[in-house]
Amino acid sequence: MQSIPIVLAAADMVLAREVRRPDNPAGPPICGSGIVLTDSLLDRLKTLGIQTLTVEGHPVTLQGEKGLDELLQELDRRFCKVADDPLMAKLKDIYKKRLHESWGDDGR
Repeated sequence: MQSIPIVLAAADMVLAREVRRPDNPAGPPICGSGIVLTDSLLDRLKTLGIQTLTVEGHPVTLQGEKGLDELLQELDRRFCKVADDPLMAKLKDIYKKRLHESWGDDGR
């Protein structure tokens, strides 16, 4: 899941978190998670003053943000000194799986 500025959101992206009004964050949600965005819905959300959305996967690469391959290489680098430790290998696998999930990649 990724939090992105609404101006970078596009039709067919799926909301990962519900959207609430910025002037009443404790109020009822405007849209629930799992909703597929459309152009008209995006226009309405912009009109309501929504600035950011959290969408499923990782559809947008923001300036200065590391890509999945770079993050996986960094993970390998961080765990290289403890590669022979089975517990640390399991921990690395958990982090690796989470990275793939957060980027909307099945890990294959």
